[in-house]
Amino acid sequence: MAARKSGFFVGAVAGAGVACAALAGVGMRMAPAGAAEPAQVIRTSGAPAPMFAPPPGAPMSFADIFEQVSPAVVQIDVTSKAAAAPRLRIPGLEGFDIVPRGQKPGEEGEEPAPGPKQQSSGSGFFISADGYLVTNNHVVADADDDGINVVLKDGRELKATIVGRDEGTDLAVLKVVDPKAKGAAFPYVNFENQAKPRVGDWVITIGNPFGLGGTATAGIISAYNRDLGDSSSTFVDYIQIDAPINRGNSGGPSFDIYGRVIGVNTAIFSPTGGSVGIGFAIPADVAEATAKQLIAGGKVVRGYIGAQIQPFTKEMADAQGLGDVKGAIVADLVQGGPAQKGGLMPEDVITAVNGVAIKSGSELTREVAKGRPGDTLKLSVLRGGKPRTVEIKSGVRPTEKELALNDDDTDEGGADAPAKPQVQKSEALGMSLAPIDDAARRTYSIDPAVRGVLIDGVKANSDAGEKGLRKGDVLTSVNGEPVTSAAQVASAVDAAKKLQRPSVNLRIIRAGRPTIVPLKITP
Repeated sequence: MAARKSGFFVGAVAGAGVACAALAGVGMRMAPAGAAEPAQVIRTSGAPAPMFAPPPGAPMSFADIFEQVSPAVVQIDVTSKAAAAPRLRIPGLEGFDIVPRGQKPGEEGEEPAPGPKQQSSGSGFFISADGYLVTNNHVVADADDDGINVVLKDGRELKATIVGRDEGTDLAVLKVVDPKAKGAAFPYVNFENQAKPRVGDWVITIGNPFGLGGTATAGIISAYNRDLGDSSSTFVDYIQIDAPINRGNSGGPSFDIYGRVIGVNTAIFSPTGGSVGIGFAIPADVAEATAKQLIAGGKVVRGYIGAQIQPFTKEMADAQGLGDVKGAIVADLVQGGPAQKGGLMPEDVITAVNGVAIKSGSELTREVAKGRPGDTLKLSVLRGGKPRTVEIKSGVRPTEKELALNDDDTDEGGADAPAKPQVQKSEALGMSLAPIDDAARRTYSIDPAVRGVLIDGVKANSDAGEKGLRKGDVLTSVNGEPVTSAAQVASAVDAAKKLQRPSVNLRIIRAGRPTIVPLKITP
C-alpha cells in the first residue's frame, strides 16, 4: 500500500468486512513441540494482590453502559458499483485499499478480484423507535439503490434507505424500510447537548471495526475544536478522543458515562491506517441539528452571502495598524451575489455576524450558514480601518460539489501563447512590475475587466517570492487603495512607511481568483 508518513483518515472508515481475516491465528498459544512443560505464572509475593481502586469518578466497569446502549448501534453493510477495490476517502493520503470481503489483508501476489460490485461496511445508530439511523455520509454516499443493509445486535438484517445526506458535515440519515420490521419499535439513543463532557472525561465508543460488529472501546475526551483541514471542518469543530476507533467505526456513536451520545465517530489520524489513539467525532449538537433537517426535508439548507474570504492574520492587521483585531478579510465577491448587493467590499474585514464575534474564516462561514435564506445578516466590518455595519439578505449556500467546481483554477496560458513585447518595468517589494497591455492579457488569460499592475518577475529571496507570488499575477490594490501603475504601488508603500507599518496588504488576482497577501516593507 502506498502511504505517506501521516494523514487524516476520514473516516475511520467504511471498512470492508474482514472479520475472519482479522481473527486468523487468534487462539491458545501452545508450547513448542518437545518442550518439557508449558510456561508457568510466578507470583512475586505470597500475599493476594489488592483489588484495583479506580480514581475518583471512574467507573469500575463500562459493562452497564454497554448493555444499556449497544442494542441501538448497528453494522451498516453497503453494496455499490465499482470496477476496482474500494478506496478510503483520505484527504492528503491517497492509496489505501479497503480489503475486499473474504480476502486476507497483506496477502502477497494477490490482486482484488474485478467485478461490478463492491462491499464495504460502517457503523450507525438508531435515534428513534420508528427506525431512523445516523451514520457518516461517506459510508453510504455511493450505495446502490436497495444496497444498504443494517445488522442489529440480535443478528437481524434489515433493508434501509437514505433519507438525506449532507456533505458539509459528512453526516447521513437512513430509515429502515424492510417489510420484516413493520410495526417494530427499535431501541434508540439520545444526543447530549447540555452537559458537555470536559477534556479528560470518560468516553466509550461502539461500532463495527474491520467487520467485528458490536465492539466497545473506552478512553477520554482529549480535546475540543479540532480542525481536520478538509471541507468538513468548515462546519464542524471536531472532538478529539483517544478511545480506539478503526476502519469500519465510521458513523458509530461516542457515549458519555451516562449512555448519552456526545459525538459521531468520523476520522482518525494515523501514520499507518490503524488506531494510534487520535480519533475525531462530530459533536452531538451539530449531528442532532443536521439529522433533524435531513429528516424534515432530505437536505440541509444553509445561509450564504457569496464572498471569498481569508483569515485576517496578525501581519495583515499590522499592515493596517489594527493591532490585535481578529476576523476574516474579503478577497472577492460573487458577481450579483447577496454580499455585493448588500454593499460589502473586497478587503473589508468582518469582525462579527449578528453580534457574534468572528475570529476566523471558518467561524464566519458557520455563523452565516446558521441564517435561513431571506434572513438579514448584520455584519460588523472594518473598511479602511473604520467600523461600519453592512446588512446582507442571506441566500442559499450551494452544495460543496458546486462550490468546488466554481473554485477550479483555469490555465494560465499555454506554450503557444504569443510572446510578450518589451515594456517599461519598475521594481517594488522584490517584484518587477509592468503595465497590463493586450499582449499580457492574452499571455496570462487576464480578464478584460481586471485593472491593476502586472507582476512580471519576483526575486526568489524576497518576501514576495517566499509567499508564492509569481510572474503573471496581477496586483490590483495596496492596503485597499486601487493601483494601475508601478508609481501608485510605490506611493502606497511610501505612505505605509510614513505610518511606520511593518507590512502592506496586496490584493492579487491569479487565474481569475483573488487573494490577499501581506508583504513586509524592506528598509
